[in-house]
Amino acid sequence: MAGHTEDHSYHPRDAISASMKTTMLTGGVGLFASAVQNTLTRKNVGPWGVFVRSGGTIGVFAAMGGTYEFVKTASANLREKEDHYNVALGGFFSGAILGLRARTFPALLGYGAALATAMGAFEYTGGSLWGYKKDTDIDEFERREKLRKAYRTPGEQTLAELGEGRGIYGPGYAERRAERIKEAYGIEVPTSQAPAS
Repeated sequence: MAGHTEDHSYHPRDAISASMKTTMLTGGVGLFASAVQNTLTRKNVGPWGVFVRSGGTIGVFAAMGGTYEFVKTASANLREKEDHYNVALGGFFSGAILGLRARTFPALLGYGAALATAMGAFEYTGGSLWGYKKDTDIDEFERREKLRKAYRTPGEQTLAELGEGRGIYGPGYAERRAERIKEAYGIEVPTSQAPAS
């Protein structure tokens, strides 16, 4: 392991390919959203209404996804860093596309700033809904191996560390309890339950 060195340098990614894939994916989501909009109309507009009546939804979704991925990847390639600033830049331009529908400059800046703030903050806090990764220096495989090899603690050790009570009772607890009650209060407590018959 002494001769092993890790390469932490940035490796550029193809921004065009990544943005095309994301455009197709978000365009599919937009098609689904447009189909839902078409289904919920009061008038029967037919199956082509997905493209004719609410087709703008498909375009906005596809443009937002493609723009986000292109700006994020291109920014990472130019800066040679993979961090939350790339995500915030992509979020700003993607939100600006959404703001174009309102046709006002304040909406363009507002939607862009709102999406940039939300996505940048999400990425900065770990980019996961399941919490921030505890330590990025530890290899995930090694961490899982360690968890797998951590066997159960013996009952005697648990009793020694925590003591009895709170649902944790060692062997002979009923006898020790009966003895303590007899010493403290002078009451005889049976250690075994009476038969149920």
